[in-house]
Amino acid sequence: MNRRVVITGMGAITPIGNSVEEFFNNVKAGKCGIDFITSFSTDGFTAKVAAEVKDFDPKKYMDFKEARRMDRFSQFAMAAAKEAIEDSGIQLDQVNRERFGVIVGSGIGGIDNIEKEEQKLLEKGPKRINPLFIPMIITNMAAGNIAIKYGAKGVCTNVVTACATGSHCIGEAFRSIKHGYSDIILAGGTEGSITPLAIAGFTSLTALSTSENPNRASIPFDKERDGFVMGEGAGILLLEEYEHALARGAKIYAEVVGYGATSDAYHITSPAPDGEGAARAMIMAMEEAGITPKEISYINAHGTSTPVNDKYETAAVKTAMREEAYRIPVSSTKSMIGHLLGAAGAVEAVACVKAISDSFIPATIGLSVPDEECDLDYVPGVGREETVSYAMSNSLGFGGHNATLIFKNMEVQ
Repeated sequence: MNRRVVITGMGAITPIGNSVEEFFNNVKAGKCGIDFITSFSTDGFTAKVAAEVKDFDPKKYMDFKEARRMDRFSQFAMAAAKEAIEDSGIQLDQVNRERFGVIVGSGIGGIDNIEKEEQKLLEKGPKRINPLFIPMIITNMAAGNIAIKYGAKGVCTNVVTACATGSHCIGEAFRSIKHGYSDIILAGGTEGSITPLAIAGFTSLTALSTSENPNRASIPFDKERDGFVMGEGAGILLLEEYEHALARGAKIYAEVVGYGATSDAYHITSPAPDGEGAARAMIMAMEEAGITPKEISYINAHGTSTPVNDKYETAAVKTAMREEAYRIPVSSTKSMIGHLLGAAGAVEAVACVKAISDSFIPATIGLSVPDEECDLDYVPGVGREETVSYAMSNSLGFGGHNATLIFKNMEVQ
């Protein structure tokens, strides 16, 4: 028997707020978190803007010794997990720890420390490398550190699928609870890769925007878009079996009802033509949810602001939603927070759940020049106060990885 899965806690560290409330209030206000990079000198770089997390002090979330043993991506994950646990009101001494899991991924992991230790190796020799270098950089350590902190002895893993990481982690957690393997899972994604090597690498791939106007750099679906803007942060959801949540009197934000995971099997960086793989992921998620396109109230698009992604994702929405495609509001919160890579799908899941709980559809800010190949309702400029019954979130990753999640308003029968 399939079990229902609900969301009872959330945490977020983002370029426009270091809590879920602050993040979504700024989403409602249409705030742009993109600016010139401050963490290193961009002399010689053609990409000079990013969406950095501001005023993040890891000591607010963990002790100084813990923080020193973690790369930035793990610190973000620990902070978001702490908020999700506290938000949920769960009493961990009253749960079965062996059925409490963690599925949190990172697309790149500790690239900040890789760069710093490589420089140290070249300048001072191999004996000066930090003894904790490896545990700091490997991508599973966000999940590992969270599990250690909260005593989660169930499934503990990290799905790594580039830009689809966060959504796949949530989807796999959903399935683990749905099919009876777990009762509670902290799930999501995290990333801290605004570093010289990462910015240079994505620039060489011609993936990043070279705009020096922060308000015209991440402009999904705009005809003048020229690439994505790197972001950073983390999003963590506490997923819980419905009866387990009811038994402890938990507040419930929304229900997870559908998950689609497909592969393009086409190209390492480009989506399949017309978004064929993404369309299948959306259709699969709707089939699992037992709904049709008529019931979808909002789509949070992958919407990276690259010429190819936005064109093909638009085509994918048309394929999956058929005659409903032009009715459904589709927006990209990457217009405000940039592309958080492995954390993107998780933070966007938080945005979808808040869209449901707050009856608010986020805008695609900065969208001002229409593109004839991107002709859906992208909620340009200003968000909308509207009831959201079912929210869909899309994530598409390098390597052809596609993930779609569907969240349901608990008031929908």
